[in-house]
Amino acid sequence: MKQSRMLIPTQKQDPTGAEALSHRMLLRAGYIQQVSAGTYAYLPLAYRVLEKIERIIKQHMDAAAACEMLVPEIIPAQFWRDSGRYETYGDELFKLQNRHDTEFILGPTHEETFTELLKASVKSYKKLPLNLYQIQSKFRDEDRPRYGLLRSREFIMLDAYSFSADDADLDQIYKEMRTAFEAIFNQIGLNYRGIIGDSGSMGGSDSMEFSAPAAVGEDTIVYSDDSEYAANLEMATNLFVPQKSHAELEPLELVETSDVKTITQVTKFFDVQPDQVVKSLLYVADGQLVVVLLRGDQVVNEAKLKHVLEADSLELATPDQVAANLHVQPGSVGPFDLPAGTKVVADEYVQPLVNAVVGANQTDHHYQGFNPTRDLPDLEYVDVRTVREGDISPDGSGELQFTKGIEIGHIFKLGTRYSKVLGADILDENGRQQPIIMGCYGIGVSRLLSAVAEQQADENGLVWPTAIAPFDVHVIPTNVKKAEQVELATQITQTLEAAGYEVLVDDRKERAGVKFADADLIGIPVRVTIGKKADEGIVEVKIRKTGETVETKVDDLQNTITILAKEM
Repeated sequence: MKQSRMLIPTQKQDPTGAEALSHRMLLRAGYIQQVSAGTYAYLPLAYRVLEKIERIIKQHMDAAAACEMLVPEIIPAQFWRDSGRYETYGDELFKLQNRHDTEFILGPTHEETFTELLKASVKSYKKLPLNLYQIQSKFRDEDRPRYGLLRSREFIMLDAYSFSADDADLDQIYKEMRTAFEAIFNQIGLNYRGIIGDSGSMGGSDSMEFSAPAAVGEDTIVYSDDSEYAANLEMATNLFVPQKSHAELEPLELVETSDVKTITQVTKFFDVQPDQVVKSLLYVADGQLVVVLLRGDQVVNEAKLKHVLEADSLELATPDQVAANLHVQPGSVGPFDLPAGTKVVADEYVQPLVNAVVGANQTDHHYQGFNPTRDLPDLEYVDVRTVREGDISPDGSGELQFTKGIEIGHIFKLGTRYSKVLGADILDENGRQQPIIMGCYGIGVSRLLSAVAEQQADENGLVWPTAIAPFDVHVIPTNVKKAEQVELATQITQTLEAAGYEVLVDDRKERAGVKFADADLIGIPVRVTIGKKADEGIVEVKIRKTGETVETKVDDLQNTITILAKEM
């Protein structure tokens, strides 16, 4: 392929507003171009990378007995109303109407669509299990799209859905898909971790997230420094080792605390450490009031809390909601004298506290001498705190460490979350109706471009792994006015292509320095430079990843590339 015949609008300077390394380099190297905030065109080089990624995905999906198909990007809004996600998904839904005022959404994901299709066509357990997938654009109206392809409003995604008659089949497909995803990411050349994930609005039980460590990642990966444990911060736990106190229990005493509202103010007023304070937070979970008790030096993990409460929606109450429901000002909320029906949940670190300070649920008052096991013997203790670096790993091996990561894939066991509400039933082997058991599996295909770039790009440009590079070899005659260079470039290109290599030839009438800078930006694994020694049949080979260069005779070029490629 001649470079002069391709649309590759490289840029010398970093584009304004591009913060992430991958965003800067994909723009500068002419791979993507912004069309509107959060939407991008994939230019020819990027499209070639995407095609190779999709080819790898399809290879391993075939091995997992998953069948490719395609459903409409436009979804009847009624599907999502029936599942309950139309409201809970929030403002990220793109909503539209046709000329007949029928409501639709642009699909951010397709659990409902696939479930409706199976509902209409599969009636017996004999037709299961099935594992179906598609690769298409998805749409989410991000409030603040950022980092290029990492958080965009339109993106390309693999979404797969499995349908089983029993849990054993679901477990087997879940295992096969995990193996397939790992093979895909390994072949692409990513550094990644499989971690415990949060299913979030997807619903379901077991969940594993695949995350690529990167400084720009918006997810926090929590891992043990001495074991295989790894989890998303939203789901991470630690080994709870209660510290037993032998202090004599003090009586519960009501204390007036005017203008004492924050943990800092409380600790100063009572002359105690934050870990001797219990803070009380009011939440609204699916319309129910929930008071959460947490040690003063710790932070609520709302994902964990949502799971504990089995809630579809969870919001921290506003000051107005606190006043209206508890008749107390924020800062004095406590677990006493609560309205009927209010649920109280205490983090497990609250249980061993002795003689702590807690809100009295009376404006400008706190209790000191609070002993949870004595004063509130019926409290429910659960893990709803956010772990911290240095905590003991939940398997007891090592301490927890944090790193940033990019979510590149996710697998879920959905169970009957969608089939029940949408009425997707089958007849089992005993002739009884039962809901289909489902799994869901996704890979951010376009996001993989950014993930690879974040991990492997350098200050000069992109560095593509061989498996997904847009071309294998970049042939550069330094001066196209010299016939011997052009002829040698043509000869080399024909020979390499005949051997199965994909070759990009820089036939542009540009200075050598411009060509080299663009070659580094574009990031093709091997560069063959044809210069002053062309008439001697000698060229220079450079490996983009290592920067290693060697001179070789044209007759030895293929062997040289093969040898050097082993080091990539």
